[in-house]
Amino acid sequence: MHYDLILAGGGLANGLIAWRLSQVRPELNILCLEQADRLGGNHTWSFHDADLSLAQQRWIEPLVVKRWPAYRVHFPALSRTFACGYASLDSDRFAEVIAPALGARLRTACEVASVHPDHVQLASGERLQGRVVIDGRGARPSAHRVLGHQAFLGQVLRLQHPHGLQLPVLMDARVIQGEGYRFVYLLPFSDDTVLIEDTHYVDGAPPDADTLRGHIAEYVRAQGWSIAACLREEQGVLPITLAEDVEGVLREANGQPCAGLRAGLFHSTTGYSLPDAVRLAYWLATQPLENSEQLAKALGAYLRAHGRRQRFYRLLNRMLFLAGRAQDRWGVLQRFHGLSEPLIARFYAGRSTWRDQLRILSGKPPVPVAAAIRAALRHSPRHFKDNP
Repeated sequence: MHYDLILAGGGLANGLIAWRLSQVRPELNILCLEQADRLGGNHTWSFHDADLSLAQQRWIEPLVVKRWPAYRVHFPALSRTFACGYASLDSDRFAEVIAPALGARLRTACEVASVHPDHVQLASGERLQGRVVIDGRGARPSAHRVLGHQAFLGQVLRLQHPHGLQLPVLMDARVIQGEGYRFVYLLPFSDDTVLIEDTHYVDGAPPDADTLRGHIAEYVRAQGWSIAACLREEQGVLPITLAEDVEGVLREANGQPCAGLRAGLFHSTTGYSLPDAVRLAYWLATQPLENSEQLAKALGAYLRAHGRRQRFYRLLNRMLFLAGRAQDRWGVLQRFHGLSEPLIARFYAGRSTWRDQLRILSGKPPVPVAAAIRAALRHSPRHFKDNP
């Protein structure tokens, strides 16, 4: 069987690409391959209204499980409400909406052995030919990318009584910090149901799952809540980019078009990947998709532009991870969340202006100046090889 486009991996990015193309380019013969029994894995994805255009928000609306008109943050010396809408998707809704829309264009329980620009080899021995093949099978290590990690474990809990939360809390850093910046993330899905994630920005190995579960239980007790049932649990480690050589990453790909985390399409500081996945799906729908060589060239230019836009956020990450004590990182985030709401909205959207950048870096720094300068200068992965 020959296809116009084969998407290896049925996660967020490839799922959205398949869905978008099936709507706006139905003439294309597309196949999306997923090794699990359903699309989307076991995840919750979120975005701020300012992250996406109105047209993009309308397009993704069928996937949204909950919207809120604002969100809150809490730090030891700062609690604040931001009047920016926030929305969340989950894997259940993702699969419920997109799988039927794709129909025969989706093949689940399908193990991929290898991916190539013009074909996919399945573990079963079957070979699928594609004019274009996109690899979206998740993040992969690279010698040309230096990463910190945002490790988390989340539980969707049904409580015995209403929790009283009206808005999501994106960061509650009023918790014991430990070896890195730690915060609790809260999404109230109903009066008595809430997602609680224990999250750590760490340099090395993340805390084990039992430790994170214990942190959640402690947080629940501290709020005076009682758990009726745990409805779902998810765990992951998001990449936080400190330094990157985009040209080196593209050489590693060796002409293979990639999507999502595999392509490095995420916000370098927050780890949010949904806005970039939506933007990529929109962009791909405008491309000729004649062959993988043509797409790899166009996608290379797309990824270079993304890398340039993320340069400032990589700088901030180096200052966060390298310039101060790990247990004091919360102070950097507390200071940042005291800045203006429009600046913070542009930051989360990955569109910080040069004035925003100056404002973020100006004033009394929450990290030692000399260490901050040294961290700023380590902008290439080779600087980490030479000075580990």
